[in-house]
Amino acid sequence: MPKLTIGMCTYDDFYGTYFTLQSLVLHHRETMKDVDFVVVDNNPESPHGKETKRFIEDSLPNGQYIPFTEYQSTATRNLVFDNAKSPFVLCCDCHVLFPPNTIKRLIDFYDENPDTLDLYHGPMMWEQMQGRYNLPDGTSMDNLSTHMDFTAWRGGMWGTWDTDPRGGNVDNPPFEIPGHGMGMFSAKKDGWLRFSEQFRQFGGEEGYIHEKYRQAGRKVYNLPFLRWMHRFYRPGGAPYALTNKAKVRNYLVGHMELNLPLDPVINHFCFGKESPADIDIDWVRRNVMMINKETGLSPIIKSAIIRNKIDINDLVSS
Repeated sequence: MPKLTIGMCTYDDFYGTYFTLQSLVLHHRETMKDVDFVVVDNNPESPHGKETKRFIEDSLPNGQYIPFTEYQSTATRNLVFDNAKSPFVLCCDCHVLFPPNTIKRLIDFYDENPDTLDLYHGPMMWEQMQGRYNLPDGTSMDNLSTHMDFTAWRGGMWGTWDTDPRGGNVDNPPFEIPGHGMGMFSAKKDGWLRFSEQFRQFGGEEGYIHEKYRQAGRKVYNLPFLRWMHRFYRPGGAPYALTNKAKVRNYLVGHMELNLPLDPVINHFCFGKESPADIDIDWVRRNVMMINKETGLSPIIKSAIIRNKIDINDLVSS
C-alpha cells in the first residue's frame, strides 16, 4: 500500500496538470514506490479533460482519474481524500512544483508521526525566486510566504500573505500558523475534516478549514521543508466560473457553519473601499435567509445596525 497520495483537482488545465505530475515523477523518483496519484477533473468532457484522462491512463500507472460534473466547486478536493489509497494525503493545485527531497521528507515525517490529526502546510515560494524577503532585523531570506494573516481582508479575500523567519531554514522544526493558502496542504485521510459540501465555484476555503481544525481541538502547522511554488500566471485567465456572488456565499456558509460573526464579511463586501458593485446588503440578506432555510445554520451578527438590515428574526434555529 502507498504511504502518500498526492492529489489535485483540475479544470481545463492539462498543461499545469501534466507538468505538476511529470515534475513529481522526474524529481522525486525515489518516492514513487510509496506514492499514488489522484486527479479529479471538474470538466472531463473538454479537450483538456480528455487529454488529461488519456495522459494519466497512458503514462501514470499509479494514478487515478476521477471525472466529476455534478457541480463546480473548490470542495471537489474532498474527492481527493475520498479516493486516496494511502493513510496520508498531499493535496495541491494542478500547477504547483516541489523542490527535490520535499516529498521524501514528508513521507518520513508521517512515518515518525503516524497518529497525527493536524493540518500541515509549507512555505510557498514566490515565482520571483531570485528575489529576497527582507526581515525586520535587516537580514533577508528566500522569497517565501509561510502563512496567511486572517486578521485582515484584502481584494475580496479573507487573509493576507505573511512570513515567519522560521520558515527560511528547511531544517527548522514545525511551527504553528493561523493558516495558509490552500494551493498545497496535507493531512491524514481518515482525519480530514472536509470542505463544506455547500461551497460552489471558487473561494471561501482559506481560514475556514483552519478554524474548523482548531475548533476540533487540532492544530495547523508549517513544515519548513515542505516548500512549494504556485503558478499564478495565466495568459488565458481562469477557465472556470469565478464570481463575487459565489465567493461571498461561500464565506457566508463557512462563517455560519463555524459560528463566526458575519460582520467582517459584510463590512468588506458591502461597505469597504473594495466592495464589488454586484454585492449589497439586500443580496446578503436574501442569501443568509436562503442558507438558513437550506441548512438550518444560523448567522451571528454583532453589529446592531447590520442585524437590523439583515432582519434575522424569522430565521430557522439550528
